[in-house]
Formats: sequence, structure tokens, C-alpha cells
Amino acid sequence: MSWKHGGRGPRGYHHGDLREDLVRAALELIKEKGPAGFTFADAARWAGVSPAAPYRHFRDRDELMANVAKRGFQLFSERLRAAWGEGKPSTAEAFRRIGAAYLNFARTEPSYYAAMFESGVAIGNDPELREIADRSFTQLRAAAEVLVAKMPAAGRPPAMMVALHIWSMTHGIASLFARADPARRPLPMNPEDLLEAQMLIYLRGLGLDV
Repeated sequence: MSWKHGGRGPRGYHHGDLREDLVRAALELIKEKGPAGFTFADAARWAGVSPAAPYRHFRDRDELMANVAKRGFQLFSERLRAAWGEGKPSTAEAFRRIGAAYLNFARTEPSYYAAMFESGVAIGNDPELREIADRSFTQLRAAAEVLVAKMPAAGRPPAMMVALHIWSMTHGIASLFARADPARRPLPMNPEDLLEAQMLIYLRGLGLDV
């Protein structure tokens, strides 16, 4: 689906919902040119307004990109939480669903994914963005805590370490093989099967019978 505004000239400040149009502009331009391939003026041009109009809603391009990233992380967190499903009917199955949801997000929301992880937005400079971004990892860490609790106390790894390992392998497969853009690498199997096999090896290496 394209959000382009065909042939519409600058409209100054009189706009029904310019803030939302600028967000849509950023998403479309990320899809076309990548997260670093367009300017604030390009977004204004896409929205059909003067170059000065966006400054009524965003301080600069970085703030626009941060807003897009916030929306992406919010959607991402909701999908991971729904996939976890309180760990039912089993922890292993719930982890499989989380992995599939992660890969699906990279595939179906490539512009949000790029804004979140590849735009260079400084998460630490925006407390709201940091809080929203942390929600998705918090969900993964909570799932890791359930998983680790099933292991013998002797030699039990920290849940944080397990969460970071799982996040790293899932994000790596999503970035390399599950993207719906030219950056995706060819793979002789689907990404979900690759992730499931990698998770199986990892969890069995921790001594879990999965």
C-alpha cells in the first residue's frame, strides 16, 4: 500500500492532521529510501506542505523519527505480549510463538523495524522512547525468568543472560533473513524453521528437555 500524495502542492499550515501525515510520510520514505535516505523537507514534500509547516509538530527530523520508533516499539511490544500468552500451554510453545511474532514483525512492518533498530535514533535521549522500547525486552526477560525457573538451581544461568542470548539470535535472524526488503539474505529454509532449530540447540545446551 502506498501513502503517496500524488501531485499535491504545498498547503502551508492548514492541514487536517499534519502530524499523522508526517508519520505516514516517514514510514513510506523509509520503505523507499531507508531510514537515513530522506530529509525533513522530503517528508514535508510528501505530505504536501511547505518546508516550514512540520516544525509546528516536530522539532526536527530526529524527533519525527523518534515518534515513528515509539509507535513501532508500542506495536512490537503488544505483539510479543500476545504471542507469549502467559506461557501457555507450555513454555517451549510460548517461546516459539514469541520468535515467530518477532520474525513476522520484521517482515510485515519493515519501516517500523528500521526506525526502531536502524535509524540511529538515540533512545537514551528520550525517556518516553526508552520506556516504550524497554517494554518489549521486559516481556522477553519475564519469559526467560519462567524458562530459567524450570532448570535445576545448581548451575542455573541468570535470566537476563538467557533473555539477551535469545534476543540476539532472534534479532539476527530477523535482520538477515526475515525482512521484506532488498537487504534480506536468501535462505534455503524459512526463517521460522531456522530460529526453531537454533532455539532447540540453545535450550538443550542449557539442559532443558524440550
